[in-house]
Amino acid sequence: MKKEMVDAIKNDPDFIHLVKTRSSFAWTLTIIMLVIYFGFVLTIAFDPKLLGTPLSAGSVTTIGIPIGIGVIVSAFILTGIYVRRANGEFDELTAKIKSKVKGE
Repeated sequence: MKKEMVDAIKNDPDFIHLVKTRSSFAWTLTIIMLVIYFGFVLTIAFDPKLLGTPLSAGSVTTIGIPIGIGVIVSAFILTGIYVRRANGEFDELTAKIKSKVKGE
């Protein structure tokens, strides 16, 4: 790619907006996932009895099992949220930037 084209893309207001928005969104989802994950791990470390509580009287399944599954499922959900936004808003901005640079 030519240096002029790279400079034109870097200085494009839509590109700056895309980078800022995408980065902010990715960091937000990352922080949410870290809070969920480390909340679970810290609960295991500091209050294992809470997660060791049976779901019902006489049950061998503890409350920690569905919560652990919830941690895993939340990762898939957050990934899906990112992909949905990336395939929509972010791809539209990228296409707009490409068409401006190509002169269309």
